[in-house]
Amino acid sequence: MTPNATTGTHLAAEVASQPDSWARAAPLAARYHALLPQPGERVAVIGCGTSLFMARAIAELRETRGHGLTDAWSAAALRTDRDYDRYLVICRSGTTTDVLDALRALPENIPRTVITSSPATPVLDLADPILIAEADELSIVQTRFATTTLAILRSHLGEDLTDVVGQARAVLAADLADLDRMRRVEQITFVGTGIGAALAEEAALKLRESCQAWTEAYSIAEWRHGPASIAAPGRAVWAFGPTPPGLHAEVAATGADYIHHRIDPMAELVRLHRLCLVRAADAGLDPDRPRGLSRSVILAS
Repeated sequence: MTPNATTGTHLAAEVASQPDSWARAAPLAARYHALLPQPGERVAVIGCGTSLFMARAIAELRETRGHGLTDAWSAAALRTDRDYDRYLVICRSGTTTDVLDALRALPENIPRTVITSSPATPVLDLADPILIAEADELSIVQTRFATTTLAILRSHLGEDLTDVVGQARAVLAADLADLDRMRRVEQITFVGTGIGAALAEEAALKLRESCQAWTEAYSIAEWRHGPASIAAPGRAVWAFGPTPPGLHAEVAATGADYIHHRIDPMAELVRLHRLCLVRAADAGLDPDRPRGLSRSVILAS
């Protein structure tokens, strides 16, 4: 195992701090209750990249629990012609051009809330702010801010995250040798259902960002309709959340490795974060400064 693969970078510290950050989510959800979607409201959740995947996760949870219609939109492809009662925006940097443009395009009479970790940024003037500066990050690769935002929103829906926090701590305490098999595979396809489908997309993005790995992500049902053809010896299929009967056998028949742990997908994402760190170290890459990326996508006017 690469020495200090999961220490010594900003990303490593931010990954390790996630369970403690999630443990503080319930008081934050209570403090900002009035600014978050209320039962029965029609809601649009807006974000880009990682924030969009968190938007998709909370939309799935909110609708599944009967709290009301919830759409998740990329800020660059926002629909403003639908009848929403509230807009919820997720933006770590507070300066992303697509997010700022989307906020300025929203109907002025509809409540809008933004969750960010960046003080003194333009986004705070365009919506009712929920500023969680304690979840901010120095690494370009997002982990703690995104999962803490999701933890706050899950707590707002009435979820008790005690078990999820415990699962994440157990993942962080596990021997890094448990990741050896996944360090060497040529390609990983992430699959999931429900919240797991959104977090599978986020998992694939994290490996691409941190170590330039070949990854894909699909809902489990869609994997069976074509993407299964990419599975082969030396590759892997990694499932997030509950899986349907027969999936393990289907993957085994391709010769690919099958990875599935029966824990909450948000805690499983922490395992993937640890893999990002060791694979980046193996490749001699700095996971804090991924190629071609910056903290915020600011477009020329």
